[in-house]
Amino acid sequence: MIATGIGLHNFAEGLAIGDSAAQGELSLALLLIVGFGLHNAPEGFGIIAPLAAEGERPSWPTLLRLGLIGGAPTFLGTLIGQHLVNDTLSIAFLGLAAGSILYVVIELPAVARRTGLKTLTTWCLLLGFATDAVVTAAGA
Repeated sequence: MIATGIGLHNFAEGLAIGDSAAQGELSLALLLIVGFGLHNAPEGFGIIAPLAAEGERPSWPTLLRLGLIGGAPTFLGTLIGQHLVNDTLSIAFLGLAAGSILYVVIELPAVARRTGLKTLTTWCLLLGFATDAVVTAAGA
């Protein structure tokens, strides 16, 4: 469920990248790619943390599948966003992205408490907020 929520969130990020490229804002599209790449790197921890909390060690095929569920929608959203520019659709997907990432952010502290990894979780959340601040400060 967490990988799916992150995937939906990442789909909206892909739409933003594709929309920027379609409107000729290539520097903004590149900035979004870098910013979202930095922002999305710690999301993998959010996907596997519940498995680790249960003491389950996922196999490599499971990790690959979860990575594709969480990450591939960014690429798909970029392709769609570049060809379909629609403000109403963008607002709907950004709302979906906000709700799905809120679920992930709410779930992380609970997992951190169960595993005793509060410090690591805190640093990862701060890294996510910091990368978002950089992207926002750059005008995205």
